[in-house]
Amino acid sequence: MTEYGRGPGSEPWHPEDPLYGDQGWGGRQAAHGQGQYGDQQQPYPQDPYAQQYQDPQHAPQQHQQYAQQPYDQQYQQYEQQPPHHQQYGTPQHDPYAQQPGAQPQYNGGWDAGQPAAVPYGVEPQDPYAQQPGGYDAPQDYYGTPEAYPPPQPPGRRDAPAEQRQQQSADWDADEPQQETHPFFTGADEPAGRAPRDDDDEPDDDGARASRRDRGGSDRRGGKGKKKSRSGVACLVVSVVLIGGLGGVGYVGYTFWQKQFGAPADYAGPGTGQVEVEIPEGAFGYDIANILRKKGVIKSSDAFVAAQNDNPKGKSLQAGVYLLKKEMSAAGAITLMLDPKSQNAFVIPEGTRNAKVYEMIDARLKLEKGTTSKIAKAKAESLGLPDWADDNPDVKDPLEGFLYPAAYPLSKGSKPEDALKRMVARANKEYADIDFAATAKKFNLDGPWQVLTVASLVQAEGLTHDDFRKMAEVVYNRLEPDNTITNRKLEFDSAFNYLNNQSRIKISSKEIRTNPDPYNTYYHAGLPPGPISNPGMDAIKASLNPTTNGWMFFISLDGKKTDFTKTVEEHEKLNDKFKEQQGLG
Repeated sequence: MTEYGRGPGSEPWHPEDPLYGDQGWGGRQAAHGQGQYGDQQQPYPQDPYAQQYQDPQHAPQQHQQYAQQPYDQQYQQYEQQPPHHQQYGTPQHDPYAQQPGAQPQYNGGWDAGQPAAVPYGVEPQDPYAQQPGGYDAPQDYYGTPEAYPPPQPPGRRDAPAEQRQQQSADWDADEPQQETHPFFTGADEPAGRAPRDDDDEPDDDGARASRRDRGGSDRRGGKGKKKSRSGVACLVVSVVLIGGLGGVGYVGYTFWQKQFGAPADYAGPGTGQVEVEIPEGAFGYDIANILRKKGVIKSSDAFVAAQNDNPKGKSLQAGVYLLKKEMSAAGAITLMLDPKSQNAFVIPEGTRNAKVYEMIDARLKLEKGTTSKIAKAKAESLGLPDWADDNPDVKDPLEGFLYPAAYPLSKGSKPEDALKRMVARANKEYADIDFAATAKKFNLDGPWQVLTVASLVQAEGLTHDDFRKMAEVVYNRLEPDNTITNRKLEFDSAFNYLNNQSRIKISSKEIRTNPDPYNTYYHAGLPPGPISNPGMDAIKASLNPTTNGWMFFISLDGKKTDFTKTVEEHEKLNDKFKEQQGLG
């Protein structure tokens, strides 16, 4: 409360209040040492120079006007207002007027934070004591009926004036008000009415009468549901909070387990047997997910952790592995690194297609000849490159394109899928080989014939050094000016290919009378197509042969190849070979 009425809040100042609009609640407050009714700086009460103004003759004009001018004259403008403004009245005594027997004083304005200066010899007065008719005398600003009505209790401000007056007398502002929100009182209780608490002890009649005498109501009368409904609400809130905390705790525990806990894993070596195919380009989690779906391991995280712990864990390659179900992740890594568990389908370098087909039939437990028929029927749809020759003399257009490597080939797969994978691998490997440049360099008819040379080198050579010398022999015999063999290669490997055999002892009569296009003893130049699937060493040797003039070669013991340049040197080694083999 302020000195002239209520502060800001539910009861605003009345617009016709004499101070309304003068300063207002939000008006600028007087600065320290500054009067409320003037803008000039007032001296501090403690200022020793202020004593000189205790004498009216020496007081400044600003101070004298407050001492000489009656209080009612300062506000005479309000005396002409309507009668209801006279409720404020004229103060009986001017707080600024000179008191009898006292020295003229100025109390420092409205700054109540500092005491006013007191003349020497005068006993200090209690500023809060009630002086009759003085400045601190309490005034009843609401003492007349016409005055602005006093603050009303909630819910009664819209009532008529007579009813508000009676209600104001009944209302006890110091009595705590009951909470009336529907959540606490119940939805069916009237607003502003507090339900009865059934658990409270009943009051005696005297207590009820006392409350009625004070204008209050007997709030405990009648049946109510406040406590029961409040209890249910609290119970519901508690259940929700407990459930929420439980959910948060579970999520937090799951997150902690996932981030910091050990990954789920099986214990032991596992049981049974399962075949798992790991494709090319699979590493880490790719392999782990395949094993998990096959039931080998329990979690991918456990497998990756075991792979990182094993020094050789990163060396796992594509292929087919024979593993067990429900193995520990570390056990699965160890078994996959063991060659005995690797069940990959491996094509050795120099293997002919006919052999590859037989291997696929055996692996997939198919009838013999099944894969060969499929290869012949679907050769054009398996992905051969554009430069593959479609010469009708070619026995197998897939020859040379079933690239020798290890392939995943599990039970239940289809032969055509395996063939497509092998051709795709050959295309990938051959993409980095400049067959066209080599063909131009050695006067060959494109990449197809370069691949054919590589297949011959692979079939006849034994070592990498042999491959380069063997490639030189091929190119030297294909020279147009070759009068020693008349551009005939005379390779036994080509003759064995056409007969699908691998013989060393071949009679001269048999080999020189067979007119098959693949018989290089009968026809000059290269055979119609590759005779095997060469490896990369043989291919690179064909691209970069030696240049020593080698023209002939022979192996006396099957372990070492002897190369010669002249017919005389070759005939000596040939006679020695016939003698060892018992050939006439």
